[in-house]
Formats: sequence, structure tokens, C-alpha cells
Amino acid sequence: MFKDSAPKAKTGTTRKARQLRRTMTLPEVLVWQALRQRPSGLKFRRQHPSGPYILDFYCSDARLAIEVDGEAHNRADRPSIDAMRDQWLAERGIMTLRVSAKQVLDELDAVVRLIMAEVLARLPLHHPAAPDGPPPPDKLGEEF
Repeated sequence: MFKDSAPKAKTGTTRKARQLRRTMTLPEVLVWQALRQRPSGLKFRRQHPSGPYILDFYCSDARLAIEVDGEAHNRADRPSIDAMRDQWLAERGIMTLRVSAKQVLDELDAVVRLIMAEVLARLPLHHPAAPDGPPPPDKLGEEF
């Protein structure tokens, strides 16, 4: 596991996140039931506070936020608000994957496969070496 480098929660968002965990929508509950099983050994968090925002789901190893968007996200100024939020997260190295609530209800397995494909694509190939750790094998004179 990598050190979580997500932005720290702003005042009040942690309390709101706890409340949202108790009142998740049906599509969020369905996605959470799949992600809480730790597919591929990866940890996901639900309603994770990050800066001024609360992410529906977050995988810190892949630095990926997963948002389950209901119909309200297509109305009024919501698309521009979501775009600003996604940009704010991207500036901090967190990519946002948006899936519609209807997709979750209609094709949960496909949505979970999509999420896992994105997560696995964003994982680094290896963990970074410890600062005082041993050098790579080829520097020790070992041959392959």
C-alpha cells in the first residue's frame, strides 16, 4: 500500500461524509457491496472526504475517485460544477471516473469491470524503493 496522498479534508466534510455513509443511494450501495470485497486485493473507501469534496468511492493506490452520478448531475449548472471538481482533483493527481446510476442498476457487473480496469491501469508497475533500501540487483553485480 502506498501512503495516502489525497488532500486533507476541510472542516466539516468528515462529519458530512459519515452522514452520507448512512444514507447511500441504491446504486452506491450496489457498487460498495462489490468494492468492499477488495477485488484484486485493493482497498476502496466510500464517501471519502478530500479537500472540500466528498468522493463517492476512492482507491488511494490508484489515486482514482469513482463517482456514481444520478439524473441530477445532468441538470442546470451541475455539469460545470462537476467539471470544476474533476479539475481540482486532477490538479492533485486524482483522476475521476464517472458512472451513471442507471448504468449501475442495469449492468452492475460491467460497471465493476470498468472500475477495476481503470484502477489496474493506474497502478504503478512496482512500489518505490525505500530511501535507505538496498540498490537494485544489477548494481550489486548480480547477473540475470
